[in-house]
Amino acid sequence: MRTQPIKIAILAMGGEGGGVLADWIVDMGEANGYLAQTTSVPGVAQRTGATIYYVELYPEAQAEADGARPVLALMPLPGDVDVVLASELMEAGRAVQRGLVTRDRTTLVASTHRVYSIAEKSALGDGRVDSSELQKHAERAAKRFIRFDMAQAAEASGSVISAVLFGALAGAGVLPFSRAQFEATIERGGVGVKPSLKAFGSAYLRAQGEGEGEPETAAAEAPAPAPAPRHPAVRALVDRVQQKFPSSAQQFLLEGVRRLIDYQDLDYAGLYLDRMAAIAALAGDDDGRLLRETARHLALWMSYEDTARVADLKTRSTRFDRVRGEARVQDGQVLAINEYMHPRLQEICETLPAGIGRWLMDSPLPRRLVEHFTQKGRVVQTSSLRGYLMLRTVAACKRWRRSTLRYAEENRRIEEWLARIAGIAPRHPELAIEIAQCQRLVKGYSDTHERGLRNYDTVMAAVQRAGAAIAPATLRELRDAALADEHGSKLQAALARHALA
Repeated sequence: MRTQPIKIAILAMGGEGGGVLADWIVDMGEANGYLAQTTSVPGVAQRTGATIYYVELYPEAQAEADGARPVLALMPLPGDVDVVLASELMEAGRAVQRGLVTRDRTTLVASTHRVYSIAEKSALGDGRVDSSELQKHAERAAKRFIRFDMAQAAEASGSVISAVLFGALAGAGVLPFSRAQFEATIERGGVGVKPSLKAFGSAYLRAQGEGEGEPETAAAEAPAPAPAPRHPAVRALVDRVQQKFPSSAQQFLLEGVRRLIDYQDLDYAGLYLDRMAAIAALAGDDDGRLLRETARHLALWMSYEDTARVADLKTRSTRFDRVRGEARVQDGQVLAINEYMHPRLQEICETLPAGIGRWLMDSPLPRRLVEHFTQKGRVVQTSSLRGYLMLRTVAACKRWRRSTLRYAEENRRIEEWLARIAGIAPRHPELAIEIAQCQRLVKGYSDTHERGLRNYDTVMAAVQRAGAAIAPATLRELRDAALADEHGSKLQAALARHALA
């Protein structure tokens, strides 16, 4: 039987060092008597741009004995790969889907952390792929599956995930090289040697344990109680929650108060508690579930995302710190953050006082003029003084939020939603809970919010037609159908099935 090359596929996303990892493997092979070749094929940018790197290694001594140099392949073929390295769990799933992982041959080394795709993030409902199912499919497909959270391991060692993958590959023992030869490769690179070797060593030991799931963690300590608020008005709101509402709902209510103070002000948080007091006074909520569900969803709805909120979140110091940490910015390095924005006419009108916003929406000539200047998006660099001040000015407009067109529309819908809950709860508390949970349909910003609101209005219209005769299970089915796809086709099918269209 002719000697075959060692075939290694690396699936990584942009910025994760997949090219460095491929270069390390090639350098190690060439330094230890192997002919090596690497190629890379960039993929479509699904998150940060996935790339397949492919490496083949062939013993130089065997090539000399054969009397000719081998012809090495440029791309991996399904069913013909010895090792697959995946920098993220979904990339491991893609490798399995492509047929690169086979039960009789392939060792799969993958990180279990997730970087969610655009489709997962933009889904109206919970669009995340089940990570446990991904792992089960990979386990069944591979001859051997070594996995752990390599992003966390890289963070703990102050290195990058490529060094962790290299260590896991060494620990797997599937390549004809010793640990010393792997480490010598990192040292020859000469860049970030110490943290890379630390990450390599920890990953090597994890892989030696065959990667049987995640390590058990110690039982989490009970969280320390939150410090008592010092501001008298905030303390008064907290006291009101603790004295006027059942203990089973206090955690939700306190979080709602915190969120709405941050979002708007103390008076807005007080309005939240006023609304919740009316729900708490309803009959039929014996186990307090309606109170808890309404508290949670009302806080989310009252903190809807508008232009002021988006501008505020983008200019917070905590966001700059997070981005600096994710980008691993060193002292002396300059970080530039570009925001890609494309506000629509509707969003501009919604930011204006209600009367002016309605006038602009309904006036053909002024509307066309504004649309002309906003038809193209713009890039705002929040790391520059000019860009930062521009967005801080927009964020400061939150003080006038309660006079805007958007607030008037959202407040009207909230009041109608609460009135519907209050009207049904005494007779049918389970149905009232399902109505409270329909707020899940109203979320996000821009097009996402518009689609969700359209589905919400459709579902509420069906409830209005059916009245209390609609079963809680039916309403739950309609809500799940609305969350299942952004075009509303599944919702329409569900409505037709129950004769509610």
